[in-house]
Amino acid sequence: MKRGLFITFEGPEGAGKTTQLELAKKWFDRQNIPTILTREPGGTPLAEQFRDIVKHYIGAEPLTAASELLLFEASRAQHVANRIRPAIEDGVTVICDRFIDSTLAYQGYARGMDFTLIRDLNQFASGGLLPDLTIFLNITPEAGLQRTLSRNAPGADTDRMEKENMMFHQRVYEGYHAIAAADPKRVKIIDADAIQSVIHFDICKQFTPLIENHFGVKVK
Repeated sequence: MKRGLFITFEGPEGAGKTTQLELAKKWFDRQNIPTILTREPGGTPLAEQFRDIVKHYIGAEPLTAASELLLFEASRAQHVANRIRPAIEDGVTVICDRFIDSTLAYQGYARGMDFTLIRDLNQFASGGLLPDLTIFLNITPEAGLQRTLSRNAPGADTDRMEKENMMFHQRVYEGYHAIAAADPKRVKIIDADAIQSVIHFDICKQFTPLIENHFGVKVK
């Protein structure tokens, strides 16, 4: 049996990943390619508990940067072992909202934590799993955060990352560009400031050669 593909979506806050992930799933369904959507942190019942802490913790005791990083990695270890890798091995393509690049962008470039440590932890938690393709939805921090403000209901709690200052989000943005520049074969930059249909079309252009080469089928 042909292994499934592993595709990740990355980007700053407000990049529109949720919409594009759903459109991507429908596109793969039309190609008759078994596909699941998942997310990080999260993706399994236990990993979702880690997600709730790392994204929405509001207790009096500060959540340290080291704890934040380790919670992301613990969630990833559960997710890869219990959902992502089994699906891929069963021939199912997995499309994931965030993966190891997010950790490097947010905890490395933005939080200033050691890059070598993060890469080692990513390697350990993922068991060496790398995406076949990463879609980087590129949008400036200003435009992305404006989107998050417009989509959140009045009085709704934003997550911990959204609450960070503009300098933090600028470092995330620059980090993603550095990651893309270092691995252009895997990471494809898509303009996320265009209209949804154009963004989806541009993403599908990246899917097509990957699908045809891997599965040996003609894209519809």
